Amino acid sequence: MLIRNSIASDPKSFEITSKSTYLNRRSFLQGGAALAGAALFPWSVSAAMPKKFENLIKSPFSTDEPVNKYDEVTGYNNFYEFGTGKTDPMDNSATFESRPWSVTVDGLCDKPGQLDIEDLLSKFQQEERIYRLRCVEAWSMVVPWVGVQLSSILEKFEPNSKAKYVEFTTLVDKKRFPGQNYPIVPWPYTEGLRMDEAMHPLTLMATGVFGEELPPQNGAPLRLVVPWKYGFKSIKSIVRIRFTDQQPTSTWMQQAPNEYGFYANVNPEVDHPRWSQAKERRIGQFFRQPTLPFNGYADEVASLYKGMDLKANF
Repeated sequence: MLIRNSIASDPKSFEITSKSTYLNRRSFLQGGAALAGAALFPWSVSAAMPKKFENLIKSPFSTDEPVNKYDEVTGYNNFYEFGTGKTDPMDNSATFESRPWSVTVDGLCDKPGQLDIEDLLSKFQQEERIYRLRCVEAWSMVVPWVGVQLSSILEKFEPNSKAKYVEFTTLVDKKRFPGQNYPIVPWPYTEGLRMDEAMHPLTLMATGVFGEELPPQNGAPLRLVVPWKYGFKSIKSIVRIRFTDQQPTSTWMQQAPNEYGFYANVNPEVDHPRWSQAKERRIGQFFRQPTLPFNGYADEVASLYKGMDLKANF
């Protein structure tokens, strides 16, 4: 049962997941001394500078709302593979290598294979899409993503008629992802979409942000972006895409199934059990604003859920 709560402030870190998950951060921080040099002196690390995209298409799906600042988008993130704090992804990712990189695409499709990041960047038209991002923690941003419509990628592998869902999996590499040395959540991070959600025109495979390739803290080299769902659905650093006839059990469903459902559609009428979802705090702004159904994309996606009880299917 969902319990309504009118908490005015943002949820505390230990409220976002479970208290045991939060406390795991202590052991993570104690083991992170080796990363201190990279965190304190990032200019001493020979990391590749992000490349700029050329000939970007400006998408008609973009919102005209003011975009958040670069340091807000790249410096305030949830990416537990680098740690549980909001600045941990930026602080602990200076040495992350995103090349070479390929994605295995398999399951219920007629042409399984590999998707190489360089092919994705060179053979698919990149476009800029300015989307709202709403976190389940009741904060939000407006982000100028660069990427490729996911459907155009999936079609290349010819999913067959048995495929009802798409499952996504993040890289497991304890050297590149120091957070994975600790049982913060079940690794690898996994997510899933229903096939019609994955094939919807709004669903994006992001390869960049602010006209440049994705930095590690934002999910380099490619991440999912599903703008009408809470941000935890937008899985980062993907290495596998699998077509399946069974609904995937995502990481947060494993961690706390009563709090994080499969659909995770932004719904101001369905509170998190421990805080209200009716309003959100836009990063960089002081006052809260009302949360919009489907994060403001109801006209485009509400038909996907016609006849469904969105309070039961949260």
